[in-house]
Amino acid sequence: MPRTALPTLALIATGGTIAGAAASATDVAGYTAGALGADALLAAVPQLGEVANIRAEQLFNLDSKDMGPAQWLAIAQRVQALAQDDAIDGIVITHGTDTLEETAAFLALTLATTKPVVLTAAMRPATALSADGPMNLYEAVSVAAHGESIGRGVLVSFGGDIHAALGLSKHHTQRIAAFANDTTGPIGRSHPVRYFAPVPTGRTTRFPMPADAAALPRVDILYVAAGTSPDLLDAATHLGARGIVLTLPGNGSMPTAWEETIRRTAATGIPVIRASRASAGGVVPKAQDPDWGTHAAGGLPASQARVALMLALTSPNSTPLDRLFASQ
Repeated sequence: MPRTALPTLALIATGGTIAGAAASATDVAGYTAGALGADALLAAVPQLGEVANIRAEQLFNLDSKDMGPAQWLAIAQRVQALAQDDAIDGIVITHGTDTLEETAAFLALTLATTKPVVLTAAMRPATALSADGPMNLYEAVSVAAHGESIGRGVLVSFGGDIHAALGLSKHHTQRIAAFANDTTGPIGRSHPVRYFAPVPTGRTTRFPMPADAAALPRVDILYVAAGTSPDLLDAATHLGARGIVLTLPGNGSMPTAWEETIRRTAATGIPVIRASRASAGGVVPKAQDPDWGTHAAGGLPASQARVALMLALTSPNSTPLDRLFASQ
């Protein structure tokens, strides 16, 4: 019986711990992120050749703590171009863990393709004993090459789990299983690839791809601890924030001392999103939202709510904010 032709995948390397290196194999903290290139990542996993034909490229090589809107946009534009290439069946992106959730959200909210787009990363550098990057890369390629991944939107393959991009956050600073999606939980397993439910039929809200990073407005996240002064909100808007995400206690609980400042801010046309300090559960709308002028973040963590709000502010005729966050 003839062997079925392998799919062709594009690999976009962007740096991170998965491409990190340290002087000692036991050093998993003092390494340099983004020290290795795409070719070195592929050479470490020769078994990838049994899963797919891979075309690798190095878009940049950064520690993801140094990524921002310019890098999100560069990745999204490159992925969109590759997705439009008939010779490419799917795309894998290697990334740092620290801000992977923001990049994943930006891609999920802007890309227009049914082809698999899968991000992966690592918690240990490539030089470490028991480095997790090689297996994570192998599994991400397996997910992107799998027919059941078509039409599922942007995915994250990490530590044996497959996650939907939206709702994802990094939950642990050191564990190998560092990510969780508290909106959906894992939607599948990556070795072997299997999904727990059919391809979803609903569509995620998508925004036009910004022309350049400068088109994305400043949106600030403010962490509200017990007794935090609402002066922070005035300071953020004075410095140019066009939107605010509040990381609030509990179910986005608004301190009474903040209410008047929030009303005044919202009245100027600056949207304010209520997110939560809690690691799970999301934030639901409250009866007071119309009075305060606020919007619940739904299932998005504050980091991803910020990305969504930045994009919404570039598209004034887009989905109303309440519907946007309720759909995530």
